[in-house]
Amino acid sequence: MRAGLVIVGLILLVAGIWITVGHASYRQTDTKAQFGPVKIQTTEDKAVPQWLGIAGIVVGGLLVVGGFASGRKR
Repeated sequence: MRAGLVIVGLILLVAGIWITVGHASYRQTDTKAQFGPVKIQTTEDKAVPQWLGIAGIVVGGLLVVGGFASGRKR
């Protein structure tokens, strides 16, 4: 369990830093207009919100610290 907490925490920590630096984005396709069988669609690249990266850093850091702290109790 201790190793699992540390691994998941490190993954969240790295992903949170990646998002906060601004390298994470996703594509969103929207239908702007539809006339019968004809559709006009647009695809946009959108950035992942910074608050999500900060939350990943905080939760990841807590999991890493909790994983190391749980090993010292024994």
